[in-house]
Amino acid sequence: MKKNLLVSLMLASTLSLSGCGYNALQAQDEQTNAAWSEVVNQYQRRADLVPNLVQVVERYASHEQAVFSEVAEARARVGSVQLTPEALNDPQAMAQYQEAQGQMTSALSRLMMVSERYPELKADALFQDLQAQLEGTENRIAVARNRYIEDVRTYNTTVRQFPTNITAKVFGMQAKPNFTVENEAAISTAPAVNFGNNTSNANTGSAGTNNATAQ
Repeated sequence: MKKNLLVSLMLASTLSLSGCGYNALQAQDEQTNAAWSEVVNQYQRRADLVPNLVQVVERYASHEQAVFSEVAEARARVGSVQLTPEALNDPQAMAQYQEAQGQMTSALSRLMMVSERYPELKADALFQDLQAQLEGTENRIAVARNRYIEDVRTYNTTVRQFPTNITAKVFGMQAKPNFTVENEAAISTAPAVNFGNNTSNANTGSAGTNNATAQ
């Protein structure tokens, strides 16, 4: 008798949590965390490319120290500003992370523009390979960011809609900050390179428009 009562209570509890949106909130929260992990992975992939890219450019443009310093400082800032899934609800932390990545994007754009002044550098096979890797990584970043943005929108909608907003309040689940409009504009304009003829295309924003080609 007691066993049947316990089973009935557990079943009622499960149905209640499902009906109030608790399970949906948990599933969407996990999805946003997974999407964020992919964003971080792709940004890290880009950061890992930077030392090799700078090393190749320095062979042909050793006096471009201002650009190299900017890239080094941006990479150091990126490494110092980490954002775990647990901190994703902090708008200030998200803003700091976006700012650091934006600086890295700008620094890489200027580094790519340096190659325009050095034909020998543009013809270097290793440089061309690193350029291709960077373009692919920028595309992957754009795809990962877009997926995260959509997952956050879905989660935030559930958090704010009735009656799941009540459940969210009870369990302390809040809307998550998302990538800002300003940051979206920054990522869409750099660093872009036209690999058809190995010339810089920093003003066209191909990194943002080519995200459908990322794999």
